[in-house]
Amino acid sequence: MVNEKMRGLGACRSVIRELFEYGKKRKAEIGAENVFDFSIGNPSVPSPAIVNDTLTKLIAERDAVSLHGYTSAQGDAGVRGAIADYINTTHGAKADPNLIYLTVGAAASLTISLTALTEARDEVILLAPFFPEYRVFVERNGAVAVPVLCNTKTFQPDLEAIKAAITPRTRAIIVNSPNNPTGAVMTKESIEGLAQLLREASQKNGNPIYLIADEPYRELVYGDVEVPYLPHYYANTLICYSFSKSLSLPGERIGYILVNPDATDAIAVYQAVCGAGRALGFVCAPALFQYMIPEVIGKTADISVYDTNRTLLSEALTSYGYEVVKPDGAFYLFVKALEENATAFCERAKEYELLLVASDSFGCPGYVRISYCVTTEQIQKSLPAFKALAQSYLTEK
Repeated sequence: MVNEKMRGLGACRSVIRELFEYGKKRKAEIGAENVFDFSIGNPSVPSPAIVNDTLTKLIAERDAVSLHGYTSAQGDAGVRGAIADYINTTHGAKADPNLIYLTVGAAASLTISLTALTEARDEVILLAPFFPEYRVFVERNGAVAVPVLCNTKTFQPDLEAIKAAITPRTRAIIVNSPNNPTGAVMTKESIEGLAQLLREASQKNGNPIYLIADEPYRELVYGDVEVPYLPHYYANTLICYSFSKSLSLPGERIGYILVNPDATDAIAVYQAVCGAGRALGFVCAPALFQYMIPEVIGKTADISVYDTNRTLLSEALTSYGYEVVKPDGAFYLFVKALEENATAFCERAKEYELLLVASDSFGCPGYVRISYCVTTEQIQKSLPAFKALAQSYLTEK
């Protein structure tokens, strides 16, 4: 016998991963240049030179035994100190290195945080549309995912809907800004309103409701858009960060959890984080990439490429008659499907070799996600296909 819940997760990949695998198969059949794969958020822009330079220097200059050996379970103290210094300098914060836990990417950060904060039958609010794996992370240890739809005109949090969804069992809410899949960035006004709501609900419940901020896209914003630093607005905040997107390192899996020092029982929360990391087997994130962090923190890949792609694709699709959500950050377009059933729309898109992700698993049916972290050339070549797809619906009217 096996754990049937885990078997189910292994036997059936996420919609995104299924489409990604289909894309690999299709590229082998007709050539990669003929498949317009917008399925997965895998950065196409190379890492900045400082990443390879730092890794090369570490390998050349550090003793191999210490370089590749264990660090402290929660991460090297010097690296945690560098992260805290950067956060404090950049955001005017008071991050404590003793409340930072190095992780194997954002997925581990979220899984550890949710394990630390919730027990069976506790509830976690997910602001829809949300990254589908949130539900897996929440439900892994018996907690309950509670989707709450954002305002679909602005894709800002619907505070009244959140208030109505909070119960005495609510333990946390996950926010993701810039957002996957919409690219929306939470405004200061939305954050202030959400913080006030959570303070009032926490007081009513007699227990803190934690704000878990998933921030792998923090640096990926365009124009003068600002991503507010959430601990300034709400004390009971945990930051789950990853270097995967900002530095184009998704396969290296390195990130961290930060517990806000002002959080209620911050030390106990951090101890629970450490305990969850231990129980899940996530102790000691990859040492080589830990030691890289002090030299690269705050740096990014060339995100101007994503900005070019964003403008090119959104303007073209709008001109073809698609309804496009304006993205202020990340590297996704959230587009209204041209029929009510987004899955059926995506199946028709495959006829034009367009691989788009239906939004149902994001908790917001009727849309598709287009990941534009691809080459600009791919976007240019895909535009006739998008146009033909739109025209195929017009001919049916």
